[in-house]
Amino acid sequence: MANKRKLGLSDLEVSPITFGGNVFGWTLNEQESFNILDALIDNGFNFIDTADVYSKWVPGNKGGESETIIGNWLAKRGKRDDVIIATKLGAEMSENKKGLKAAYVKSAIETSLQRLKTDYVDLYQTHYDDEDTPVGETIQALNDLIKEGKVRYIGASNYKAERVYESNEFARKNNLQPYISLQPLYNLFDREHFEKEYLPLVQDENLAVLNYYALASGFLSGKYRSESDLNKSPRGEGIKKYLNDRGYRILTVMDEIAANKNIAPAQIAIAWLLHKPFITAPIASATNQKQLDDLLKATEIKLSDEEVRLLDRASEW
Repeated sequence: MANKRKLGLSDLEVSPITFGGNVFGWTLNEQESFNILDALIDNGFNFIDTADVYSKWVPGNKGGESETIIGNWLAKRGKRDDVIIATKLGAEMSENKKGLKAAYVKSAIETSLQRLKTDYVDLYQTHYDDEDTPVGETIQALNDLIKEGKVRYIGASNYKAERVYESNEFARKNNLQPYISLQPLYNLFDREHFEKEYLPLVQDENLAVLNYYALASGFLSGKYRSESDLNKSPRGEGIKKYLNDRGYRILTVMDEIAANKNIAPAQIAIAWLLHKPFITAPIASATNQKQLDDLLKATEIKLSDEEVRLLDRASEW
């Protein structure tokens, strides 16, 4: 069973992995998604992250597929109280359905709730900043949803640090609920931007961190060692940027630790994140039972101080 962690300043207790729902309706069909969700809950994991726009990028999809699958699963299993559901709004669904203006915030939640077949979302996150809309307008609209009982807490993803701070300052001055979580890019390779721009904010605001690309698009799984490996997956092209001296240095240390512990490199990458006090629950997904087992086992791995230091040093920026 997963040891739960507190989600920032909320009273929500979440598992140490946030399951990334972008695979539902993309690389997994509905039945496969149900199987993964069942296995997740059976293992004591309770945190699922999705977005209204998942998985609009798939030919023939229009967005909303992931939420719909989760909603169908909830309706079938009756497990709403056993899961913490996070979704997002603001990405472009269509020409006039995007952004963070108050009127759109109010309509976007209704559509998400319908698809999710629930009357509330535990964590509602602004997916992308909308710089044409004052932060106060968005925070006020999100707080209206909290008052109506449609949303429990709010978070931000892909925002500049100063915009999160500005939003939270507005909330404090107006007795409103601030953002309690941040969804940034962070992993063993991609450290610099987060540590420079966001870490001080995270510590000052006590934000929960739900970092995405925890495995650097699969690079930290160790299966991409050279350019000839890039055709192993549809995501291969995005991995080219990691094949450099620093990337290979990270893989070498991961390989050594993984060999000593007789586990997969991917599990080392997740364990390293979970040993960082500022990380709450990395977002990761799995498309089959073996990947899911590996992911869940990663939460039980104990790294020594020396192993963490070796990984820190190999991945220094």
